Amino acid sequence: MNFKEELQSRTSQIEAILEAYLPKEEGPQRTVIEAMNYSVRVGGKRLRPMLMQETYRMFGGEGNLVEPFMAAMEMIHTYSLVHDDLPAMDNDEYRRGQLTTHKKYGEAEAILAGDGLLNYAFETALKAFEMQGEPAAVAKAMQILAKKAGIYGMIGGQTADIEAESMGDKVTREQLLFIHEHKTAALIQASMMIGAVLAGATDEQVMLMEQAAYEVGVAFQIQDDILDVTSTLEVLGKPTGSDEKNHKTTYVTLKGLEQATKEQQEMSTHAISILESLEQKNEFLVELIRSLITRMK
Repeated sequence: MNFKEELQSRTSQIEAILEAYLPKEEGPQRTVIEAMNYSVRVGGKRLRPMLMQETYRMFGGEGNLVEPFMAAMEMIHTYSLVHDDLPAMDNDEYRRGQLTTHKKYGEAEAILAGDGLLNYAFETALKAFEMQGEPAAVAKAMQILAKKAGIYGMIGGQTADIEAESMGDKVTREQLLFIHEHKTAALIQASMMIGAVLAGATDEQVMLMEQAAYEVGVAFQIQDDILDVTSTLEVLGKPTGSDEKNHKTTYVTLKGLEQATKEQQEMSTHAISILESLEQKNEFLVELIRSLITRMK
């Protein structure tokens, strides 16, 4: 298997799925829809829908039942980035090498675009009920999506992250792990859990995906912290040094670059060991997670 070629092929397939589910840019509300679609089309790794699709395939899922949830997940992830970039939050002007939504459309429109993406994500996911599949599995997937994106997931993590900014060097490792687990890992957990649920995995297998995804998510965020220190705008596609600018305590500032790198690799390796212990196999999924260890953007 040529991983880079397979990655490009799968990313292109996901782009097509996302495009098919984006709302049409028409009507009096056209401006907010344009801002929503711009935010999604800026691009990215499409990691979360890819993890969902590959987990779905690993547990024997067939057909397109997973596709509305893939699109919904990317919409939720994108809305979080739109709001994260706002002046009240990180106040970033560029993401993935392009203007952030509030810099292109204005702050008010960016807030509405984020709200629109969150609401439209659930409209999109609900379309799975119109497709061939087990309604109970779709309902369980909806429950996972709502919880992991909400106050007990990503929003809870974002809240803790904001509050930690005023604590300076008093932020503990436990608090930081809570932030990483909820702000970043929650949507990765939802992606892999939903993929498993829709494919008919057992409760035990779904729990294993939740654990593996926790470690993938935390390791992914630590790598993001590392890149904020070591990378450049040209490579990363967004300004570096924003954590220091916003006086954020990160895994790098807390543990040092060397120790943060070591723990990131340990978490990634353990997540891979969970996947390799399963009877079901997906070589591409394993390689995808492994690639997160050394990603440069």
